[in-house]
Amino acid sequence: MIILKSKQEIEKMRIVNAMVAKVLNMLKNEVKPGITTYELDRLAMEYSAKLNAKPAFLGYGGFPNALCVSVNEEVVHGIPSKKKILKEGDIVSLDFGLFYDGFYGDSAITVGVGSISKAKQKLIDVTHDSLYKGIEQARAGNYLFDISRAIQNFVESNGFSVVRDYVGHGIGRNLHEEPQVPNYVPSNSPNVLLKVGMTLAIEPMVNMGSYEIEVKKDGWSVVTKDKLPSAHFEHTIAILEEGPLILSKEN
Repeated sequence: MIILKSKQEIEKMRIVNAMVAKVLNMLKNEVKPGITTYELDRLAMEYSAKLNAKPAFLGYGGFPNALCVSVNEEVVHGIPSKKKILKEGDIVSLDFGLFYDGFYGDSAITVGVGSISKAKQKLIDVTHDSLYKGIEQARAGNYLFDISRAIQNFVESNGFSVVRDYVGHGIGRNLHEEPQVPNYVPSNSPNVLLKVGMTLAIEPMVNMGSYEIEVKKDGWSVVTKDKLPSAHFEHTIAILEEGPLILSKEN
């Protein structure tokens, strides 16, 4: 069941998502050669405590950390580790969520570590831009797959592929709500009419090579099968009468 949100509920979601954006912007500035992914997770915990907000992912489904840190060929759900040290030329996806005043916020960014290759920079840029192509379609009267189609067409026209096994989602009082938001147009799946009050976490995951993925032995970390790099961006948005509102940005 899709849960429509009131203006008051959307305002609460804007507040928690702005906090998420603040943490991600802080973490972005900490990404540099020599830092461990564990240290980034620790900083995320510290920032959350300062905001009096609860990390959304910590313990969720058994996930052991507050921050998902996915490096290079890792697509999503990378587990922070003291042994994983970022180096020049890596790209790293930071996926983070908070719970505050009854609602969840969720957002993700991918950043380069030091100087990165032109190919990796293009992957980041296309993934980032594909998110906004999708958000443009998140309007009352459109359909869910209008979002999916916009993302898929843009990504594939730039020579990359969209991950199909993991998708975006509704969000609100629960971290994951209906509907699922695929980044490609699935066959034989029911389409959903978009309505005012819907709140969605739209999150393209884009691979440099094939869209095929696999899960590592830790049970969480998702990697590309061909071991080529992947990028991930995510915003939580609300559908208003006047169009989509991005909630996960700093005030």
